[in-house]
Amino acid sequence: MPFTHPTPRRVALLLGCTALVAMPGLALAQDAEGYDGDTYRLSPILVDQSVQADDDAESIVATELWTGGKVATSILDTPASVSVVTQKEIEQRNADTVEDVLEYSAGIVTDYYGTDDRNDYYLVRGFQASTYRDGLTLGSMRGVREEPFAYERLEVMKGGNSTLFGTSDPGGTVNFVTKTAKFRRFGEVYGSYGSHNQAEIGLDFGDTLDEAETLAYRVVAKVKKGELEYPNSRDDEQFFLGSLAWAPTAYTKLTFTADYLKREGTPNSGGYPLDRLYDRDQFFGEPGFNYHDVERLTLSAGLEHEFENGLSLRANLRYSDLTDDFGYIYLSDNAARTGTMVDRWYFGTDSTAEELIGNVILQYDTSFGAIDSSTLAGVEFRSASTSSSSISGMHTQIDLSNPVYTGAPTGFTPYSVQDNDYTTRSIFVQQNLSFSDRLVATVGVRHDWMEITNVNRSTGTAVRTTGDFSETSFRGALTYKVNDQLSTYASFVQSVAPPSIGTQPERGDQYELGVKYQPAGMNALFTASVYQLTKKNVVVPVVLPSGAIERQTIGESRVRGFEVEAKAELAQNLSLSGAYAYQMSNYVRGNVRGTTVDGNEFATVPNHMGSIWLTYEVPGNGARGDMSFGVGARIIGPYYYNVYNNNGRSKVQTYVDLAASYGITRDTDLTINVSNLFDTQYVVGRGTADYYNNGRTITAAIRHSW
Repeated sequence: MPFTHPTPRRVALLLGCTALVAMPGLALAQDAEGYDGDTYRLSPILVDQSVQADDDAESIVATELWTGGKVATSILDTPASVSVVTQKEIEQRNADTVEDVLEYSAGIVTDYYGTDDRNDYYLVRGFQASTYRDGLTLGSMRGVREEPFAYERLEVMKGGNSTLFGTSDPGGTVNFVTKTAKFRRFGEVYGSYGSHNQAEIGLDFGDTLDEAETLAYRVVAKVKKGELEYPNSRDDEQFFLGSLAWAPTAYTKLTFTADYLKREGTPNSGGYPLDRLYDRDQFFGEPGFNYHDVERLTLSAGLEHEFENGLSLRANLRYSDLTDDFGYIYLSDNAARTGTMVDRWYFGTDSTAEELIGNVILQYDTSFGAIDSSTLAGVEFRSASTSSSSISGMHTQIDLSNPVYTGAPTGFTPYSVQDNDYTTRSIFVQQNLSFSDRLVATVGVRHDWMEITNVNRSTGTAVRTTGDFSETSFRGALTYKVNDQLSTYASFVQSVAPPSIGTQPERGDQYELGVKYQPAGMNALFTASVYQLTKKNVVVPVVLPSGAIERQTIGESRVRGFEVEAKAELAQNLSLSGAYAYQMSNYVRGNVRGTTVDGNEFATVPNHMGSIWLTYEVPGNGARGDMSFGVGARIIGPYYYNVYNNNGRSKVQTYVDLAASYGITRDTDLTINVSNLFDTQYVVGRGTADYYNNGRTITAAIRHSW
């Protein structure tokens, strides 16, 4: 029987082995059949906790990290800075986009293109962050706006971790943990209506299918239809997910998941003129051309099996198929403009992507006298194909004093027609050693072989180019457990960003020191860290004098910073989520279009960010329904709009959000959420036009659960 009581010393090792846990595609956590009353055996990780692994769905305080495929390990003993947003926190704040979910987390700046909502925009520690789903990279799917209702939680591990995840950006990794079948009955259904005629319904339910409770299912669905702040817009979505899990014995579990996402929107990517603040409800694009249509199908499978004597096997496979088409008219304004006529350009891309990714992982846990050992080795593969056809050109001018729409552009031909094939093969080894229950040493190495083939059909004649890359990344960390409530760590991690033909891979190094405190007798977690993150061969977008945008490589950039984050249930009815980050970014050396940017700060990276969210619950005690009240505030310091630091700097941004709920019945709640209560308006991004933050929105919802 594999679900046995571990020795305390072995628990200390395995709780500290995030370097082993946070691997792509580690298996799904065992459900109730793995619980033996005192110790929860989540092979290959042992968690000394008498609760099920998903219990923090009912709390804002996450105590376990599921990065790498929902294998739980203690956050307290993870040698990295981690921010986790649980399902309860997502619901409390009515976070409807990934940007909304992440905006109260330390060191993350979001929504810096405002109402240009084609993608989710966020930076972690000043850099881009790679996205993963259940530990497997989203790869060519990463440009899609993810649906938060599809996920149990979002996990952010700060700093590049290519040894854990493969080729990735240096800022960090954002892991989406998919809702999958559970071996118990549960469910919820809701309906909501809010600003801009935003109406949506959603449901999430599941149960077992047989008396022996070896087969379980889950269904998740959401349908939304609405508009946005500006006229001639739409914001429609359909999402469906089905999951089936089969656990014929306590040793084996198979999980199958299929989901479908369809979005139809009107991106306000055209922006607003540069000379002053305009009303958000003005629209300078073209009603017949500004569009964004996304359709994605994903099929996933996971296998976990326990052998005897500490050996376990994990295997994961995912297939995705995507079409992503958009087009819009954008302003090409400049500070020297006179009069009310502004140039406009059109831009659009029709693209497809198909991807297959999977891995096989073995882990072996054993002891050598006073030393506990956990060794993991695995292989991973990825095969992806993409195609794109892009158009761009001058469109008609628009009169700001009397906007007249002239229709969609005509007579254009694609300036870029590209087909790309990507193949990645990887091997990795991780080793953890625990000494005397207190000191845990973590080392890891990974090697990735990447092959890229590009076929350029832009001129009508196919031109084929190829590129081969072979990259190794390392990771090392020491964790010292002062006691059961306090741990400290020091770590070094490397990142290798996905390369393109003709450029060198972007490599990053991060040094970090941190401390974590989980007080006894309180459901809380307090963390603090100081770090230096350096990236070489940085690729940045640059607006050319013509108004076009070009990606260019500069030499080296660096961010040094300090972060603190607290999530706590301070009293029986009061919970707190707070964060502060200081970060100083600069280009150590670099040249962009002949201009030196040495010493300049990054675009869109503030020096200071802070946030706090408080929720107070008032029990009804039978006289009325339970009530709760939440209030949040965020402050974002000034930042430059471009790498030259010469086209302006943002103002200090302050936002206040509210939430309230009332229990109509024991299982039915009425909730009201207000985002940007005071309707503050800021220029959050600037290029050939200004981009504003979203205005005030009010949403009311009725939610029933069982």
